[in-house]
Amino acid sequence: MSTHVSPSLGFDYALLQAVPRVDRGERINVGALLYCKQADFLAAEIHVDAARLRALDPEVDLTGVTDALEAIRAICAGEPKAGQAGAGTLRSRFGWLTAPRSAVVQTGPVHGGLTADPTAELARLMHRLVR
Repeated sequence: MSTHVSPSLGFDYALLQAVPRVDRGERINVGALLYCKQADFLAAEIHVDAARLRALDPEVDLTGVTDALEAIRAICAGEPKAGQAGAGTLRSRFGWLTAPRSAVVQTGPVHGGLTADPTAELARLMHRLVR
């Protein structure tokens, strides 16, 4: 008898990208966020490679990048320090986070898929697309 679980949960994800010089448009993947309505799941995972960021801009504000990423993680978790942005539904928070903006941290396009485990899927995306 197989214990394989069929991936039946739909999810949306977007990569988090650091853009140290917005005027140049060069970007590096520094994390991912994943939303799964059926699992009541919204989370972000981050991984900042300082050497890669400095290759794009030797004067990059690493603290600014990590602070922006931590704010995204707080919004996903609905933490009080996230303020109004962290107070909405998971879907509205995901939509707000993935809206286009001109900032040092931006999101890429939204993609979708199926999974049996949103947490494991987020880890897989990080391993495949960020680290």
